[in-house]
Amino acid sequence: MISNILVDIGNTHTKWKFEGEYYILPTEKFDFKRLPESSKIWVSNVSNKSFNVSSNSVIFVNSQEIYKTLINAYSEPMSLGSDRWLGMIASYELSEGESFVLIDIGTAITVDIVNNFGTHLGGLIFPGLDKLRQTFNNFPVSSKGYTNKLGKSTEKAWSNGTLSLIVNTINQKINEKKNETPNISIFITGGGYQLLQSSLNFSHKYYENLVIDGLEYYAKYMG
Repeated sequence: MISNILVDIGNTHTKWKFEGEYYILPTEKFDFKRLPESSKIWVSNVSNKSFNVSSNSVIFVNSQEIYKTLINAYSEPMSLGSDRWLGMIASYELSEGESFVLIDIGTAITVDIVNNFGTHLGGLIFPGLDKLRQTFNNFPVSSKGYTNKLGKSTEKAWSNGTLSLIVNTINQKINEKKNETPNISIFITGGGYQLLQSSLNFSHKYYENLVIDGLEYYAKYMG
């Protein structure tokens, strides 16, 4: 029997990992029946989809007040999305006690900042690029966008404008923080990273499955 399966259920996609292999499906198609038998299934679910799971082996992880010396900034810790908390756990372990910023680029974009004492200072949430572009459904969108060009059609103007809005917001916030804390580590995760990657003007490290990594650290810590 498999000892642990790690499941990250997002708004758009669900990823899971066992025995070193990663799997992915659209969340609307995911069901726990797809998973092999396991002693424990550790789950982060931030989607609107609910699951009727009766097995005691399935553990839905919620954000907590503290993990080791990492302290949640929220006065109601469980109201922080579990994906953000688990991403911070993974970043906390990777940073080895140093301050860091975690950016998760998905359906929504989240930015969370943790100082070198492990104190979560808070964060930001704003729409991801696809969600932002859906605010005006009558505007056509190009698959490519440029932050350094003016559009000469509605399609290009909207594509470039929305990309610039997202990228400039991220670049501004990160550069403000790096001016305060020059050696701060920047970690990025999320499926929307490739669309923004070439326009980000700061050094960073990208991890494709940071929420699952956080689940793995959390599962080991809980025993």
